[in-house]
Amino acid sequence: MFRTIYIIFYFIVDQIFLIPKALKVERLAKQGKIKEMNDSLHTIAYTWGKRIVNASGSKVKLSGLEKIPEGPVVFISNHQGNFDIPILLGFIDKPKAFIAKVELSKIPVFGKWIARQKCIFIDRNDPRQSLRAINNGVKTLKEGHSMIIFPEGTRSKGPKIAEFKKGSLRLATKAKVPIVPITIDGTYKIMEANGKLNIKPTEVKLTISDPIYTDNLTKEEESGLSDQVYEIIKSHLS
Repeated sequence: MFRTIYIIFYFIVDQIFLIPKALKVERLAKQGKIKEMNDSLHTIAYTWGKRIVNASGSKVKLSGLEKIPEGPVVFISNHQGNFDIPILLGFIDKPKAFIAKVELSKIPVFGKWIARQKCIFIDRNDPRQSLRAINNGVKTLKEGHSMIIFPEGTRSKGPKIAEFKKGSLRLATKAKVPIVPITIDGTYKIMEANGKLNIKPTEVKLTISDPIYTDNLTKEEESGLSDQVYEIIKSHLS
């Protein structure tokens, strides 16, 4: 329980300290200093992710980092728990944003910060909005910024991986950028497996697999892509 109280307090304090950083980012945006703004956003996200994971007392065992190609990619990951986001932000040193549920945009300070981070919000009750989100994601990728997708659509809250939502890899195939499968193994043990808001330290395995290049796929290969990525991710789960 002490760990839970500590990390809630830590998160709140951290949000307060994000305010001046967010103001700096807004100032850089107004001045048209886009590169400086993007560099600042990446540094903030990278250090924030590491701080949150460290505050939980958890350790991350990372393998395959050298497999990530240069340039924009779409990271496809399973989704076990709330700590997936800070782990992916804090342990992969590459500018990136998320396809995220619209509810996250409503969190004070944090919501504005991840919106500026180029995160794209999806309202699951609005199919047309989802299509616009894909088009916005393609634009973001073509601008050189990587994206992260959780194709299950929500947290599994356990060791199993759920089926991928139909069309969840369309962003990568439409943008013609590499897909990098990521397997997260163990984040549910930090929080979701322990009851409501009960945080416990654990070791998480983060496995990065070989990239899949989408620029010259046949229609048959493209139709089987979702199953292929699913099996790659699943193969690294305990």
